[in-house]
Amino acid sequence: MRIPLHTSAVLLALFLSAAVPTSAQEPGKIIDQYVKAAGGSSKLSKTRSLSLEGTLTRPSDGKSGSFTLDLKSPNRYYLELLLGEQPEILAYNGKSAWQMSSSGEAATLLELDALQMEASGLLANSHLLDLHKNKIGVAFIGPAKLGSSDTLQLELTMPTGVKRQFFFDARTHLLRKEAGTIANAPLEITYDDYRAEDGIQVAHKLQLRRSAELYDVVINRVSVNGVIGERVFDFPRKSQVQLPDLKQLFAEIDANQKAIDKVKENYTGRRSTEEIQYDSSGKVTKDERREETFFYLDGEEISTLVGKDGKPLSDDEQRKENERVQKRIAKHQEEKQHKEQKEEKAKEQGKEEHADKGSDDPDIESFLRACQFVNPRRERFRGQDVLVFDFEGNPEYKPKKLEERVVQQLAGVVWVDEKAHDVARLEAYFVKDVKFAGGLLANLQKGTSFVFEQAYLNNEVWLPTYEEAHVGVRVLLLKGFKVNEVTRYSDYHRFNIETLNTIGKPKSTTEPPPDKP
Repeated sequence: MRIPLHTSAVLLALFLSAAVPTSAQEPGKIIDQYVKAAGGSSKLSKTRSLSLEGTLTRPSDGKSGSFTLDLKSPNRYYLELLLGEQPEILAYNGKSAWQMSSSGEAATLLELDALQMEASGLLANSHLLDLHKNKIGVAFIGPAKLGSSDTLQLELTMPTGVKRQFFFDARTHLLRKEAGTIANAPLEITYDDYRAEDGIQVAHKLQLRRSAELYDVVINRVSVNGVIGERVFDFPRKSQVQLPDLKQLFAEIDANQKAIDKVKENYTGRRSTEEIQYDSSGKVTKDERREETFFYLDGEEISTLVGKDGKPLSDDEQRKENERVQKRIAKHQEEKQHKEQKEEKAKEQGKEEHADKGSDDPDIESFLRACQFVNPRRERFRGQDVLVFDFEGNPEYKPKKLEERVVQQLAGVVWVDEKAHDVARLEAYFVKDVKFAGGLLANLQKGTSFVFEQAYLNNEVWLPTYEEAHVGVRVLLLKGFKVNEVTRYSDYHRFNIETLNTIGKPKSTTEPPPDKP
C-alpha cells in the first residue's frame, strides 16, 4: 500500500533534488561519472597492476610504520599494515584468501571471510568497469555527508551476496570512501588528495579504519602497471611445508573414497537446501527452500522431498512423492539387473565391460594432469590437522577429454585430512567461461563457484555436511540466469538394509528411518 508523504517530507525531497541532480541518482550514471573522472575507461581498462606504498600513523598512540597495497589483474589483492616487527596482512591470490596477524600467525580464510577478500580483489582491480558483465549489482542508497563533502552512496552486491558501500564525491565524482567487512571485522578506507599518475587519478592520503583502530596513511610511492610477481600474493613461504607426493596422496584418497562409498550406503540423512534464482536483469525468479531425506543405493543418491518453504508436504503430496521415489528405486533395480546380466553375458563370451567407459566425471587423474598445486601449508580445520594447498589449471597441459578441459578452468583451494585420507573441504571457481557444444548447448560463466565440505563420522565414513554454489549459466543461446544455492546436511544415522518400509517422513516423526532393499 502506498503511504502519502507528509508535507515536510516533500519539502525535504525537493531540497535534496535541488542539491543533487535527479539524473545523478541513477547508479549507472554515478559509476560512469566516476570512471570519467578517474581517467576514463580506456586508461582504467589498461591498468593491469597498481602498487601504493606510504607511511602509516596510528593517532591513538602516535606509533608509525609502513603501508602497502598491491593490486594485480584480475583479482589479486595484498594489504599490509606494519607497526611493529610483524605486519598485519590481508590477501587474495586468485585461489585462496589468507590473513596474517601481528603475532606472525598466518591462516587461510574460510566461507564469508574468503568471499569478502575475493570481492575486495575483484572490485579493486575492476576499477568499477564491466560491473554488469561480472554480475555485480548496483543500487543507489542516497546522498550522504562525509565531513564537509556531499557524497552519493551506492551499494554493490557481488554474485556471492557480499555487499560493499561506495561513496562518490557529488562535485568531483571521485571515490571518497568504501566500506565493508573483511575477515569478520569492519574495514573502511577514505580517499583524499587525488593526483594524476600515468593518466589515472590516485588518492595520496588515506584514512583506514580496521575494527576499532584508525590509521592515517600518506602515499609516497605509486607504481602503475609495474611488475608485481605472483609470489607477493601467495601464502607466506615461511608458513609453508613440503608438498607430499601428490600422485601417491591422491591415489590413497581415491582408494579410500571407493571403500567409503560402500560404507555410506549404510547411512541415511537429511538436508536443507536454499535456492535463489535470478534472471539476467537481476530479478528474483525463484526463491525456494526444500527439506529432503536421502540415502545411497549402489552409489546413486535417492532423495525424498518432505518439506517446502518451511512447511511439511501435505499427506497427498507426500504420498505422490513416495510413489515417485518407489518408481525410481524399481527402475534402478531393473537397470542394475540388466547391467549385471549384460556383464555376465560378456564374461561368458570372454569380453570385459568397462562401467566407466565414456564417463565425463572428473577423477583424481584428471586433476593431476590438468592442474598444478602450490602454497602447501598445514593448518587446523574443524579441530583436525589438515594439509591445505591451492590449485589452478596447468597452462602447459593440452586437455584430451571434456572433463580435463573443465578441470583446467578451475582454481581454488583444498583441505586434505592426511591421516584419514580424504578431502575435508574444497573451494573452486571457474576462471573462464566453459562452453558445451560450442556454447550452443550451455555456457557456464566465468566466476561460477562452489564449496564442498564433508566430515568423518563414526570413525568409519566421510559424509557431506555443507555445499554452496553460485552459478551463472546461459542455456541454448537463451538469456542467462544465476543461481545461488546453499545445502546443509544433518541427522545422519544408520538404518537397516533389509526392507523398504517407508520413504519420506517429516523430521518430527517417531517412526524409524526408511529401510533400504
